[in-house]
Amino acid sequence: MDIRDVRAALDLGTAGTAMFRSVEDLYPLCRSITGEGLRQTLRYVGEHAPLALREVASGTEVLDWTVPKEWTIRDAYVKNSRGERVVDFGRSNLHVVNYSAPVRARMSLGELRPHLHTLPDAPDWVPYRTSYYRETWGFCLSHRQMTSLPEDEYEVCIDSTLADGALSYGECYLPGATSDEVLISCHVCHPSLANDNLSGIVLAMTLARHLRACSLRYSYRFLFIPGTIGSIAWLALNEATVERIKHGLVLACVGDRGGFTYKKSRRGDAEVDRVVARVLQERGVPHRIEEFSPYGYDERQFCSPGFNLPVGCFMRTPHGQFPEYHTSADNPGLVQPASLAGSLEVCLAVLDVLEGNRRYMSENPKGEPQLGKRGLYRSMGGFAQGGVDELALLWVLNLSDGEHSLLDIAARSGRAFDSVRGAAEALAAHGLLKEIPT
Repeated sequence: MDIRDVRAALDLGTAGTAMFRSVEDLYPLCRSITGEGLRQTLRYVGEHAPLALREVASGTEVLDWTVPKEWTIRDAYVKNSRGERVVDFGRSNLHVVNYSAPVRARMSLGELRPHLHTLPDAPDWVPYRTSYYRETWGFCLSHRQMTSLPEDEYEVCIDSTLADGALSYGECYLPGATSDEVLISCHVCHPSLANDNLSGIVLAMTLARHLRACSLRYSYRFLFIPGTIGSIAWLALNEATVERIKHGLVLACVGDRGGFTYKKSRRGDAEVDRVVARVLQERGVPHRIEEFSPYGYDERQFCSPGFNLPVGCFMRTPHGQFPEYHTSADNPGLVQPASLAGSLEVCLAVLDVLEGNRRYMSENPKGEPQLGKRGLYRSMGGFAQGGVDELALLWVLNLSDGEHSLLDIAARSGRAFDSVRGAAEALAAHGLLKEIPT
């Protein structure tokens, strides 16, 4: 079975529903760049795809960074003088600034207010805030709630620890016919954020589950890593072998209702850049192709100049461009099963093109070979037996000079990649083409 077979058998409705249920399962966990919530998430992924858990000790130097201390949180709250929890980590893990240092204190509202974070422009939403690399503490709540807090003495508790431990990440490796790799990466460090975090996780997990049953040309490496520090740690530990990565995608924000967005690799003309653009164009779906910028997700680490890997970022609505981004409104209600399924279908199509893109050399390059006597032309009509696109046959014959890939031929001819590939396979089966090893 190859990826074409997976695509043909895929029930998008069933797939979208299953992915959405995984979003709901993972949503309550308090993830961070380290800690038990992250490990719980990785264990869940491991139940659905073959995953190896990797750990990098706190204090390890990774490129220009140092793996931070591990954060553990047990409880957090703000109580009023009547003992009522007016802010409660138990109700939402967004209520605590992620990576907050421990604190136990009593203070006035004036003393507490500098540690309270809100969104005045979205007064009913709770923001997501972090303090990974600066030891501090804080709480997040709706602006409407904060403005209603009376003058009072408040009991403040963040029952957390910052101690030596490890940074955890998950790695799924699916061997193919060659050691050349396709890298699929997603970040797993955000707490209860459904589109910006969980949608990418469940898409990567589902892709890995489908691909493990396939006969693959490339080897596939899936990384489930905490943002920034995770990719930097992985690159530092695997610097000697990163040249195996021939194509790559970072997956994020793939579950909302928006059209597709693809951010190119730093190279700008990598094969994966061209393939994603071609797949989206052939589908005629709303989409945007954006140039690379050194801001965003972990593509900026994989594309840093010392590595310059061919890795782009596949999204729907990009980070920061939907109002719910990094707020409590990025909940499972923002994510749509149909959107998740559509993202899965496009990604499978992209991988299918990468798998199928070949170069051929014509075995009969002088003049046009007679296709009719080989059964490749019908006597009448536009398609040969087996549904081979006749015009695609002619384009493939003409451009199979060892220099043009099937993707090149599809782009120049305007024929669908699947038609071009089908034509090449039919011609090769009749001895008119030979594949050029890459």
